[in-house]
Amino acid sequence: MARYYLVDARRNLAASTEITGYAVSAFVYLHAVTRDARYLDRALSGARFLTRAWDPASQTMPFEIAPAAFTYFFDCGIIVRGLLAVWRATGEQEFLDAAVAIGESMARDFASPAGDFHPILALPSRTPLPRDPLRWSRTATCYQLKSAMAWWDLFEATGDTGFIEPYERVLASSLRTYADFLPGHAERPKVMDRLHAFCYFLEGLLPRATEARCAAAVRDGIGRAAWHLRDIAPEFERSDVYAQLLRVRLYADWLGVVPLDRPAAEFEAAQLAAFQVADSDPRSTRMNGGYWFGRKRAEPLPFINPVSAAFATQALELWETSRAGGAQAHRHLLI
Repeated sequence: MARYYLVDARRNLAASTEITGYAVSAFVYLHAVTRDARYLDRALSGARFLTRAWDPASQTMPFEIAPAAFTYFFDCGIIVRGLLAVWRATGEQEFLDAAVAIGESMARDFASPAGDFHPILALPSRTPLPRDPLRWSRTATCYQLKSAMAWWDLFEATGDTGFIEPYERVLASSLRTYADFLPGHAERPKVMDRLHAFCYFLEGLLPRATEARCAAAVRDGIGRAAWHLRDIAPEFERSDVYAQLLRVRLYADWLGVVPLDRPAAEFEAAQLAAFQVADSDPRSTRMNGGYWFGRKRAEPLPFINPVSAAFATQALELWETSRAGGAQAHRHLLI
């Protein structure tokens, strides 16, 4: 799966292991909702691509295949969760084995002497790249908790208690520091980008959300994210932030942590739905049904992002299910 479709150039960027991991999770979710076998077929295809991308000799999962120049801590966690989703849906052992191997490499290769986890390593040396406090993806901060959730999922899948400690380590650090993550940048559009990452932190709390310390962070975090989103949206807004915040609201309500603020959820769902593209032009069929990545002053940016589309699809489906009084979605199905 490509990271973006460039609308103006009518082409995809290079295939990405991380985005394929997200896509695999999305297809498993869509299969769970619709029981359409085509979605499970696509999930299996993506999962097999990922098992081939894993290099057993070097024990690394590259960020992109050609060239395999970097590996990202965050990406590895997303890939683990995608492989586990397919394993749960099919029972095929190769996907669990690959997920375990990647989870072990995350704990081993990315660990820093300071006790946190390096965000990016250069390959083949596994040398950490310099960190940059103004670029959230080059920091070891609270957003990493969503990726660390893969360790908790591996513990649940295998019973191996060795996967608990690294998740707990990232959780403890995130709870200590998350309040400093926002705004985190002097430029307001960059704060919107950081909101996307902050929502990863809220998602990563879900395995322990009913515990007092995590429940308090979920309540506080939803309020912080909603305030910044509405404040900055007239200048720049991202579809994935609306989707992530709406999903967290719904899961927090189902877990009994934060009662659903229905007017806020209605607003976010309506704003999110407006990002979807309806285009019958046969020259632009790649666009139809997708979601714009973002808008600046109400004008869409020329990118359609598969992750934004997956998040939006799930968020709006969960919202409609919630409104209809349907069954709650299991945390394992969170894309």
